[in-house]
Amino acid sequence: MTDNSFKLFKSFSDELDPERLQNKFLNALLTLQNVERGSIWIKTDDGYLCVAAVGPQSEDIKGVTLKIDQPSLVGWVIENGKMAIADPEKDGRHFRKIEENLTVKSKLILTFPLLLKENKVYGAVQLIDTTPEKYRINLEKDYLEYLQNLVDTGAVALGNAIAYTRQLDEAQFLKQTLKEIRSEGIIVGQETVFIGAMDLVKSYANSDFPVLITGESGTGKELMAVRLHKLSSRRDKPFLVQNCSTIPETLLESELFGYKKGAFSGALKDRVGLFEAADGGTVFLDEIGDMPINLQASILRVVQNSEIKPLGATNVKKVDIRIVSATNIDIQKAIEKEAFRSDLFYRLSVLPVQLPPLRERKNDIPLLLNHFIKLESLKLDVPNKTFCDEAMRILMAHNWPGNIRELENLVRFLLVSTNEKEIKVANLPKTIVASAMHQPLAQAGQDPPSDSEGPGWSVGTPVMHDAEQFRGLTWEDVERKYAKYILRNNSWNVTRASKSAGVNRSTFASRIRKLGINRE
Repeated sequence: MTDNSFKLFKSFSDELDPERLQNKFLNALLTLQNVERGSIWIKTDDGYLCVAAVGPQSEDIKGVTLKIDQPSLVGWVIENGKMAIADPEKDGRHFRKIEENLTVKSKLILTFPLLLKENKVYGAVQLIDTTPEKYRINLEKDYLEYLQNLVDTGAVALGNAIAYTRQLDEAQFLKQTLKEIRSEGIIVGQETVFIGAMDLVKSYANSDFPVLITGESGTGKELMAVRLHKLSSRRDKPFLVQNCSTIPETLLESELFGYKKGAFSGALKDRVGLFEAADGGTVFLDEIGDMPINLQASILRVVQNSEIKPLGATNVKKVDIRIVSATNIDIQKAIEKEAFRSDLFYRLSVLPVQLPPLRERKNDIPLLLNHFIKLESLKLDVPNKTFCDEAMRILMAHNWPGNIRELENLVRFLLVSTNEKEIKVANLPKTIVASAMHQPLAQAGQDPPSDSEGPGWSVGTPVMHDAEQFRGLTWEDVERKYAKYILRNNSWNVTRASKSAGVNRSTFASRIRKLGINRE
């Protein structure tokens, strides 16, 4: 019987479905002790949860959670890691309330701890004798030791199955979270100039007038268009996007308006265009300023009359759409050069929104960095990271010519290239560091550091922001100049200087040796 029992319990390691394994494990133990009632409990953040139960009225037990502050045999065994034999009528550890609605009460309870390989207790299994004479459970010492060995064998398999399922659940949760984040299109910002643009979008949502979003590349124009659509009454209808600068004129026209079979060589069947497909919803025309001048007249007809004419068609079709467009060029200059129709511009810009560049939203930079760090960490399944004060000052001083898109890509780079939990100045691209060093204090949006901040590479300090002193110098010259500055301010103490610079001491010491820096 011993060999067969061990073979049975070892076979559990092949089962990865926790529910099937729990029932198989519990029924095997009940058979060995010749009893009909039993249960398996797992420790959770909320207390002790019954994940499996067998016997009369087991449905009343499964799913019950015993609170940690409630006295219970399960809790005692889990917290002490020891087996317990208890008479429920006399033992104060038994939680009697759990059996109030049970017709047949427990007469003798045998509880074993469930341990992982490292002897960490994660749950307990109970075997219950319900006979008044309490004769069924075998309490002989050797038999209980033998049974404990079997429980330990099965407990590891059960723990592995639970951990495996939790990993699958966590992976599914992360996928769902990322999907929701992407679909929600979270917009981050608190600067007054940005909040003003957000308020405009909110006020525009209740109308159907065309909206023109202007701003530099990477400022989030499409994200703002999505926000506008989701706030509008058209939120349940399509939101379709077309970039007007990425495809040839003829292809762009067919993409927007569709075509009839035989309209041109290769038109083998009718094709619905973007405007028709978005009926009832919103069409976002990105980079509208790059639209070919010949196609602009057709767009004007859509805006004015809400009608389209597919290529090769003889009749026009009415469509119910709202047009939101965006551009990063100066439309007025394009009009002066006759590259853009003035009448189309006035039709598209009934409700204008100007998105500020990131250099005008300096106080939003930490918020955006932390937002993208959390988002990209989830995508890459890597630990979250933080920025040291000096690195954050550098990033606050950078001009961000690529705006939010540049910042987002930087975060991706740092998550992949940095092993440490804290991102330091040494981890930042040299181009960003050099750019930040040349920014005057007023541009960086920072107050001068107080004496209490201690010496360090603080953007905006008189020694570091004077661009003239770096004119004509190589990067190595700049690095040598900076290293001497840090060392002088720390009385040539390498440990303190490296800490101020936000780099590892050995790295800093190695670098100053290579730069040929000696104590003055």
